[in-house]
Amino acid sequence: MDFKEAGMAEFWYNVVTHEVEVGAQSDWTQLIGPYETRAEAEQALQKVQQRNEAWDAQDDDD
Repeated sequence: MDFKEAGMAEFWYNVVTHEVEVGAQSDWTQLIGPYETRAEAEQALQKVQQRNEAWDAQDDDD
């Protein structure tokens, strides 16, 4: 069971406003998530950057 099924709040990072939303309030094209906690959502852009760097490094190895 995921956190939505358990009745817990979902947190989303809005890439336009740079704010965390409780529940998906904006258009999906502006959101990253969902995350289980506000803290995870606040770190969304850093997580995206880390993943992009890892994928770029992997591409360089190929």
